[in-house]
Amino acid sequence: MTATTENSAISPSATGAAETHSAAAGTAQAGLAAAEHIALDEQWSTHNYHPLPVVIAEAQGAWVTDVHGRRYLDLLAGYSALNFGHRHPDLVAAAVEQLGRVTLTSRAFHHDQLGLFCRELAELTETELVLPMNSGAEAVESAVKVARKWAYQVKGVPDGRAEIIVAGSNFHGRTTTIVSFSTDPTARADFGPFTPGFVVVDYGSAQAVAEAITEHTAAVLVEPIQGEAGVVVPPAGYLAELRRICDDNGVLLIADEIQSGLARTGELLASSADGVRADLYTLGKALGGGIVPVSAVVGRREVLGVLRPGEHGSTFGGNPLACAVGRAVIRLLATGEYQQRSRELGAHLHRRLGELVGHGVSAVRGRGLWAGVEIAPEGPAGRAATAALLERGVLCKETQDTTLRIAPPLVITESELDEGVDAVGEVLSR
Repeated sequence: MTATTENSAISPSATGAAETHSAAAGTAQAGLAAAEHIALDEQWSTHNYHPLPVVIAEAQGAWVTDVHGRRYLDLLAGYSALNFGHRHPDLVAAAVEQLGRVTLTSRAFHHDQLGLFCRELAELTETELVLPMNSGAEAVESAVKVARKWAYQVKGVPDGRAEIIVAGSNFHGRTTTIVSFSTDPTARADFGPFTPGFVVVDYGSAQAVAEAITEHTAAVLVEPIQGEAGVVVPPAGYLAELRRICDDNGVLLIADEIQSGLARTGELLASSADGVRADLYTLGKALGGGIVPVSAVVGRREVLGVLRPGEHGSTFGGNPLACAVGRAVIRLLATGEYQQRSRELGAHLHRRLGELVGHGVSAVRGRGLWAGVEIAPEGPAGRAATAALLERGVLCKETQDTTLRIAPPLVITESELDEGVDAVGEVLSR
């Protein structure tokens, strides 16, 4: 694959990134080959991932460079954590500036970034309160705790009886409570006993949600688009019907926008495309700009306001460095340019991918710069396809073994998208 790039109006082009290797980085590599790095990982790191055999040393924009100097087009973007590309200059500058001031105080004290971050994020998302955390799973766990406490204190559910309705094929994280309501056998096997209080229904069926609601139901937790399941878009009107059902029954609607939010689908929040406002949103991944882990629960004051000092917290949640980077992310999103790029380039991406249907592809799903490419039954397995793309200089990852998940940085150019789609076509149509 030819590493041709164009200048982006938002972020500098990755052209020449391979030439920007610092002397310090070269020294740090100490001449180790990729195989040696992989062997170290295999020997010393827990085998909870199965990465492709590439060892990335540097990155810029939509491109990464391995330890041997070969460049690859990144079509995964850290599962949406890198919506703004690798090392976006505004985000790096915010991090560097804050590193020179203060990085951590813990929430035992106030600091000069927290209130500004919370206000700016609430204003951006048109919500009222912000609960800053670190990982996406922490945000979901926090939303679960808040929903339960709200059910007991506001709705009047008997203590210990609160239930939360979730969708099958969901992915909300890896903690013990979250895998308790996963339907993925791999996520659940040998991790029980599981946390009670969750009711699983089919994704996309508002009727199933309505039938599952009882007087003990605290909330409905749903992904507006299911990423890990294969970038599955629900039927039209599904989210709006969930909103109506929740309103009619005094139940909270929680939208997990950790992957789908922050411009990935062409909207700030994916649920906005359906004209839906949730009571709580979980945010993460892109909120940290690909630099630090930043997550948050944002929503209505009546709901998040049930928390009192000592009931929930995080040493690193809302730390000065995270807030400074998060504020820089908010500034980028506030212009609307990334949402527009996702809409426009997303239309091009889906048009190009649609041309592959019948040529090694059986279906294409998604919205904006997010696509699930369903490999035709006669095609290669997902892992084999991503390995073949790696050989062509394109980084992608399979999910459910039959789907390629394509989620490039939003700074990618149209010509770079074309190169990536051409490579996917070559691999799947063989």
